[in-house]
Amino acid sequence: MTDFASITAPDPDVAAAARARQDRLTKPPGSLGRLEDLSVWVAACQGMCPPRQFVRPRVVVFAGDHGVTAAGVSAYPAEVTAQMVANFDAGGAAINVLAGAAGASVRVVDIAVDAAEPLSPSIGAHKVRRGSGNIAVEDALSAEEAAAAIQAGRRIADEEVDSGADLLIAGDMGIGSTTPATTLIAALTNSEPVAVVGRGTGIDDPAWARKTAAIRDSLYRARALSADPVGLLRVCGGADFAAMAGFCAQAAARRTPVLLDGVVVTAAALVADRLAPGARQWWQAGHRSTEPAHALALQHLEL
Repeated sequence: MTDFASITAPDPDVAAAARARQDRLTKPPGSLGRLEDLSVWVAACQGMCPPRQFVRPRVVVFAGDHGVTAAGVSAYPAEVTAQMVANFDAGGAAINVLAGAAGASVRVVDIAVDAAEPLSPSIGAHKVRRGSGNIAVEDALSAEEAAAAIQAGRRIADEEVDSGADLLIAGDMGIGSTTPATTLIAALTNSEPVAVVGRGTGIDDPAWARKTAAIRDSLYRARALSADPVGLLRVCGGADFAAMAGFCAQAAARRTPVLLDGVVVTAAALVADRLAPGARQWWQAGHRSTEPAHALALQHLEL
């Protein structure tokens, strides 16, 4: 099931009150730039002015491997995904440090890591499959797997909101994942591969050429599905992308704000906004990376 509840916008009356309050403060109007816009958005999402500090921010990292890594599109081997999942779980990764400094907790979920067993039952509770297919030559998922992954993301969002999370931060871990991310963004924005392919993990020129070729070949099959978000996830996305799309869409349906990480999460969000039109109103971009596809996706999401 991929039908989402109708998305309603953050409270416009509270947004107006928050904007008026900003203009009454002792400062030149608009002098805090985008910080003022951000505070208005938070107030509207919370339905209160002034907004309160977030009390239970939660980082959710979606992990999955991608068969296209075998085409030499990354600077790292696929085994690194499972190693990083273990590092997240042990609290030794950069995201653990950053989250701790911000007062957020971290959850990592194995959606499609290419390992025989998940690191723990809790991490693997929503696992769909071992790695997604090589999108250069085959579909990433079956129709059943795509639907299951979207549902997994929805359930994860519900679990977090029901546990009291008032801000969700979506993250990802997967070697080779910028290749399907770029393919999804190119398909949804009608862009050519050479215009959107970046360096990912710091690949050299030959790897960049292989990555561009893989995206070109995947796009050949995906172009006809630009109006079919589930079809795109099936053909050129992956289980982790489908889960992130379900997660972002369901968070919006539950009126819970989301911060989007880099190009991978943003690609999933671009699909999520097709699954649940208007969901983008509940999201903010955490940053804009050097990946050309990331800037393009943020532009289309108006973030």
